[in-house]
Amino acid sequence: MGDPYAIRYPNDRYFLTFTVVEWLDIFTRLSHRQVLVESLNFCVKNKGLIINAWVIMSNHVHLVARAEEGKHLGHLIRDFKSYTSKAVRDSIIAGPESRQEWLLDKMAFMARKTQRTENFKLWQDGSHAMDLMSDEFLRQKINYIHNNPVRNGLVDLPEHYVFSSARDYFTDQKGLVEIEVL
Repeated sequence: MGDPYAIRYPNDRYFLTFTVVEWLDIFTRLSHRQVLVESLNFCVKNKGLIINAWVIMSNHVHLVARAEEGKHLGHLIRDFKSYTSKAVRDSIIAGPESRQEWLLDKMAFMARKTQRTENFKLWQDGSHAMDLMSDEFLRQKINYIHNNPVRNGLVDLPEHYVFSSARDYFTDQKGLVEIEVL
């Protein structure tokens, strides 16, 4: 039957989850989160990624996104994950990162375990893509994304979390990533 979470329709809108291997808390450092913000913005401006909602948590990222006509969402995600894996590794090496040696060893181990040619594996395979075929399901996932930091006790209100699109939806402020508000 194949992967039930594969991107089957490259121009549909999807709820996506990118999870760090072993659920390691990588994105507790501002510099590592900034790599993701910059990469998302690059993909929006230069590669045809259209983001409707996003959040960066300590060990995973959620998006509601689609690709521009003529682009393939799966290819955009592959490129994003490949680039950010290398860029986050470089950010860990550049420091300051008190867990530098441990993180690099852990991710090198995960690369060997999954028989990758690279010596560093940041992301779990796949993106747990869920096709957002109804407006109700779409709204549910956008609310889920925006409330993730609240559920995790990081903030009292979704719009108080900087690394999320909640500001775009609930305030007159623009968030860190260029999005298309629905």
